[in-house]
Amino acid sequence: MTAITDVPGLRVGHAGRTGGGWLSGVTVVLPPAGTVGSVDVRGGGPGTHETDALDPTTLTRTVDAVLLTGGSAFGLAAAHGAQQWCEENDRGFAVTGGVVPIVPAAAIFDLGRGGDFAARPDAAMGYAATADAAARKIGHAVERGNVGAGTGAAIGRGKYKGGVGTASITLDNGFVVGALAVVNALGLPFGTSPQRVEPGSVRLSDEGASTPRGAPAAAKAGDGTAGASAPPALNTTLVVVATNAILDKAECKRTASAAHAGLARALNPSHTLADGDTVFCLATGALAVDRSSEAARQASLITLQSAAADVVRLAILDAIDCAEAVTTPAGEFGAYGR
Repeated sequence: MTAITDVPGLRVGHAGRTGGGWLSGVTVVLPPAGTVGSVDVRGGGPGTHETDALDPTTLTRTVDAVLLTGGSAFGLAAAHGAQQWCEENDRGFAVTGGVVPIVPAAAIFDLGRGGDFAARPDAAMGYAATADAAARKIGHAVERGNVGAGTGAAIGRGKYKGGVGTASITLDNGFVVGALAVVNALGLPFGTSPQRVEPGSVRLSDEGASTPRGAPAAAKAGDGTAGASAPPALNTTLVVVATNAILDKAECKRTASAAHAGLARALNPSHTLADGDTVFCLATGALAVDRSSEAARQASLITLQSAAADVVRLAILDAIDCAEAVTTPAGEFGAYGR
């Protein structure tokens, strides 16, 4: 069970509510001080906060926390709670009189899935998720599935349950690349169907996930294209990629861009007009990239960025694999493949 917390210094916290009209939550990735970050937003319907500050041409270099939330644009209020926690703990961009925490955030659309359209994350929930991350030990196991920002996530036009997934890869040169994904996608995993007809069928997180498992008719019924005349669902996949490498903001930006390939390999479709697909990249700066020559620098970064795409694909499939079925007043959300 690999996780984004295999990158030394990273911690992950969750907060959420279910029942009483609720099905939503918040996930916070809390990096060590001095972590550099950037972002690449590819979806046509994003809900984001402070992403402009992560552009390589802007003033600040470091990121104090990354917040992923339900509640669509309303849920971005949760970032204020994460900022409050960071300020109380003296984490932020130093200015006269104090600090201004840099807490970029992105939201998925899960409004009304618990039955109450107004039940969505707020600053208190953002604070709770950040405090939960801070209370964790370095290298802790990360809860997956119906937790945090994945509490109200769904896939396949809202037919199946989505959730939180995570994975990591350790390269021969010592670089660790991890990813955490909140999967609330319009589509479904490539090459899979909701039915698994063979005994002992492999899990979605296995390499065999690209192998079709059901009859063509079953696959067509669940591939996200059925009912094309219906209004499109509002969906998003959010990802945080992290590494222990020393990267500047521009290199983080390029790594986030490369990592989107993993999203496109995992889900069909992705990056649509109705998606808010967003990838953040964090670099903790513990291990130097080989910059002894330009060729060495390029080779090191290409290897790292290729791993980022691979680990994002694995984290997305892990999220779907760990999601559990839920029934609310708004409907039933099945467990995909089970």
